[in-house]
Amino acid sequence: MFQTRQLTGARRAPGAAVRRQVTVPLRFPDGYTSTARVFTFEGLADEREHLALGLGDWRGALEGATSDGPGILVRPHSECLTGDVFGSQRCDCGPQLREAVERITESGGFVLYLRQEGRGIGLYAKLDAYALQDGGLDTYEANVALGHGEDERDYTAAAQMLRALGVERVTLLSNNPDKEEQLDQLGVTVVERVPTGVHVSAANMRYLAAKATRSAHTIDLSATR
Repeated sequence: MFQTRQLTGARRAPGAAVRRQVTVPLRFPDGYTSTARVFTFEGLADEREHLALGLGDWRGALEGATSDGPGILVRPHSECLTGDVFGSQRCDCGPQLREAVERITESGGFVLYLRQEGRGIGLYAKLDAYALQDGGLDTYEANVALGHGEDERDYTAAAQMLRALGVERVTLLSNNPDKEEQLDQLGVTVVERVPTGVHVSAANMRYLAAKATRSAHTIDLSATR
């Protein structure tokens, strides 16, 4: 069974800062468009080039945040070259990103685009894991067979990015309880976690079932059968 990591205060990284921000128009393959204020950072714990995308009225969402009000809608999205860029249907990453951009544009908030390919194991290792999945292993078993953890992602940088943006309380757009637990332990208050849609294809049904059963993702596949 998948176990979430327990963080301690000693693992809390020092503050990061916004290093630059630029406006980038977005267009998805289905024609949906939005505009993002894209932030880069300095001082992130893992020294990776993570991005924050401010969408919709993100400024108004920040200004309207109160200590006892709703959290700003935030989607921590782990990079997936195969799904986000090439449209692979072996996962649900591309459709989740597309959904998140639209929902957050409507409400105002942030997508955190985190450079943690393959649940933290990297692109080549993820493709190696695909080969093992073709031989019968599920996505978690394949990572372990390659000598990795089931999920090696760490959300310390995500918490740093949110603090640098002035975000203390979030409504988390995610099916993954580990994201909520890590952010809570890193000092970001998760007011609520709301699931994304269920994006099923013939190629990813087994992958989604593994996420639901092995790591308690809030994915209801019964309605898709």
